[in-house]
Amino acid sequence: MQTVVFGLITWQSVLLGVLLFVVTFSISLAIVSLILVKIPADYFRKDKPRELWADKHPIVRFLGIFVKNLLGLLLVALGIVMSLPGVPGQGILTILLGIMLLDFPGKRDLEHRLVSQPRVLDAINKLRHRFGKDGLVLD
Repeated sequence: MQTVVFGLITWQSVLLGVLLFVVTFSISLAIVSLILVKIPADYFRKDKPRELWADKHPIVRFLGIFVKNLLGLLLVALGIVMSLPGVPGQGILTILLGIMLLDFPGKRDLEHRLVSQPRVLDAINKLRHRFGKDGLVLD
């Protein structure tokens, strides 16, 4: 027998919601952390060239860029949703990862502005140091 808490909400549905919140938050945090630890320390330097698969066949390069941009759009959208109150996940960092994957004019300046925010940079560098990686070098 289920006990009704508020109208149609049961204790079972509340516990399921909490479990879902914890699981999605944990997965989001793990993915964001893995990517931020794996990128090179000089990734956000403005003078560092970034050409995806420049040495590959043009069709393979186009498909790679297309998939990368599609994933970037998905991450930006998910990050916006995760930035809302009550939604689990690392919204700002997920948006940053999505932007890192997208190709658009002014992208490098936007990335640099986001990462150079003291709270964001400190959080990323603390995470990187925890895994024995050097802090990010911006310029």
